[in-house]
Parts: sequence; structure tokens; C-alpha cells
Amino acid sequence: MLKEFKKFISRGNVVDLAVGVIIGGAFGKIVSSLVNDILMPIIGIIIGGVDFSNLSIKVGGAKIAYGMFIQNIIDFLIIAFCVFIFVKIINKLSSFAKTEEDKKEEKITETELSVLKEIREQLKNNSKKSANTKTSTRKTGVAKKK
Repeated sequence: MLKEFKKFISRGNVVDLAVGVIIGGAFGKIVSSLVNDILMPIIGIIIGGVDFSNLSIKVGGAKIAYGMFIQNIIDFLIIAFCVFIFVKIINKLSSFAKTEEDKKEEKITETELSVLKEIREQLKNNSKKSANTKTSTRKTGVAKKK
């Protein structure tokens, strides 16, 4: 069982997932601060100083904190938007790196192709020269020097 656990833990996916969860938690705190400390006061001013987190209704002995629900929905939407922007930036950078890599490969391929074409032409010219030399040797019996 210990060997299986060691194998499970040492897999790359588990480590990547752990890093993602840790980074996600830290990112969540940053976005929550952005929402609570910056955006919600601005939204409160725009809508007339209403603080969503304190909104509630008492039904019998129960307190329904619908303001916290609204706050959490806004938090979620902002977090989702931030993650969307983050992924979009990462994809853009990734595609930029791939484009640069593709250009380098294309340049290398073009260079190799041009060298191979030159070699082919030289081989054709050499085979034509040797064919001409054999033909002239047969006619005169003596090879011509060029």
C-alpha cells in the first residue's frame, strides 16, 4: 500500500493539481479582496450606498441573508471573468511562442530545402559533364580537358 501511495503521489498530475489548488486559493483571496474592498464600495455608491452583505429578511426565527448570496454571485462572476482573462492571456502568449517556434522551424526547413536543391543541381550538372566527357571520348578516343 505504501508503494502504491508513493507511486500515486509522485505522478505529475497530482503535483500539478496540488499546485493549481494552492495557486487557486491564493488567487481567490486576491479576487475576493478586489471585490470586497474595491468593486463593491464603488457599486454601492452607484446604486445609492446599499451594502449587499447586510441585506437580509427575517422569516419567523430564521434570517435569510440574501445579500450574502448576491455578494457571492458577484464574487463568482468577477472570479470567472478574471480566470477567463488570465486564460486568454496565457493562450495568447502560448500561441505567440508557437508562432515564433514555427517561424524558426520554417526558416530551418527552407534552408535545408535550398541546400538540398543546390546539391541536386550540382549532381545533375556533374552527371551531364561526365556524360559529355564519355561521349566526346568515344568520338575522338581522347578525353578533352576543360
